[in-house]
Amino acid sequence: METLNLFIKSIFIDNMVFAYFLGMCSYLAVSKNVKTAIGLGAAVTFVLAITIPVNYLLENYVLKAGALKWLGADFASVDLSFLSLILFIAVIASIVQLVEMIVEKYSPSLYNSLGIFLPLIAVNCAILGGALFMQQREFPSVGQATVYGIGSGIGWWIAIVAIAAIREKLAYSNIPKPLRGVGITFIVTGLMGIAFMSFLGIKL
Repeated sequence: METLNLFIKSIFIDNMVFAYFLGMCSYLAVSKNVKTAIGLGAAVTFVLAITIPVNYLLENYVLKAGALKWLGADFASVDLSFLSLILFIAVIASIVQLVEMIVEKYSPSLYNSLGIFLPLIAVNCAILGGALFMQQREFPSVGQATVYGIGSGIGWWIAIVAIAAIREKLAYSNIPKPLRGVGITFIVTGLMGIAFMSFLGIKL
């Protein structure tokens, strides 16, 4: 039940876009049509689902103070936590490169429509934010870290697909000229963030 709570909370309550406003550059730039948004959302979810558990293992078995005690008593006092940010980014960049190669091979049309934003997942702050939140929350197991990563990715995916669907409809709406484009998108995002606050009372 605790794991299910964590999963639901990471999607709706701790939503990367509506609670923390992370990953906004890709969220705004690639949300002009639903098909592209679905592709990018799937890629971000996959990257979060892989990088967070990998970084969890790295944090708990290599970087933390005393994490290397499994190598022997001589390593029990080693603290490599100062390397965590660099190594988290290295893991994220490696996984993103893998995703980019897979998408290019199996879906060239999606690869072309995502353009520069696919490799830019590596610098999507939602991905690094997920790893840093994992570090801050000190999950008791890699399973919970994985559930958090998948939930965070699905939350970001829901957000970008929802705004893409709304923007497709807004294209046919009579919006005041100064608000067209990014202006109305920010307003709608704020309203969606307020709507997601209604999930704050969820506890299974």
